[in-house]
Amino acid sequence: MKMTLLGLAILLMAAGAPRGAGAAEIKVLTAGAFKQVVVALVPEFEKQTGHKVTVDNETVGGLLRRIDGGEAFDVLFISPGAITELTKKGKIVEGSSVPLAKVGVGVMVKAGAPKPDVSTVAAFKKALLDAKSVAYIDPASGGSSGIYVAGLLDKLGIADQVKPKAKLKKGGYVADLIKSGEAELGIHQISEIVPVKEVTLVGPLPAEIQNYTTYSGGLGSAAKDPEAARALLKVFTGPGAAELLKSKGMELPKS
Repeated sequence: MKMTLLGLAILLMAAGAPRGAGAAEIKVLTAGAFKQVVVALVPEFEKQTGHKVTVDNETVGGLLRRIDGGEAFDVLFISPGAITELTKKGKIVEGSSVPLAKVGVGVMVKAGAPKPDVSTVAAFKKALLDAKSVAYIDPASGGSSGIYVAGLLDKLGIADQVKPKAKLKKGGYVADLIKSGEAELGIHQISEIVPVKEVTLVGPLPAEIQNYTTYSGGLGSAAKDPEAARALLKVFTGPGAAELLKSKGMELPKS
């Protein structure tokens, strides 16, 4: 069930988001897979608090390059390892990191197309080999799912067969290549598949080869209004977070 506006309001109030505390402008940088959760919460957060939130997303690698290049931000949603690295560099406030969600990798086809069996490692390998084309994030772009898929193909011993028919996406939705017909089978984080109506989630990768990406939030050391930024961060750990994450194809990090 999707989170309703009332549910979002309850989540915000339970998290202690301040009302009428003075409008602030909050710049959020987020890794792509967590964007759907952020975008779902921002409008109601703005309504409840009066703050203005701008959201920009990119791959983990891309965000790290931008931040290392001096780009300022108030709140960052990214992998825990990246948070730790940026904290050491003084870009994230020490002790502000909070674990928020995890998401696994899934397989998709165009809506209405036959769904291959991906329930076992052997079946997944067969599905990849049988597909005319396979889409995933370009590892060179720094996307975590693309890097993992590239390594997985090598691990499964089918890289030489799959790479010639691979359709690589340089960020954004792999689903775009599936719904346009450019690729038959797509592999991406489940939260990047669920929102796209024109594609169907066949299923997650088998447990033996599943890879979870965990997301954490952190407060930028150069945040213009730390109190407002902390209020936004707190929303994502409220009691209604699990319901919202589930609706976006994600899970709580400890589940």
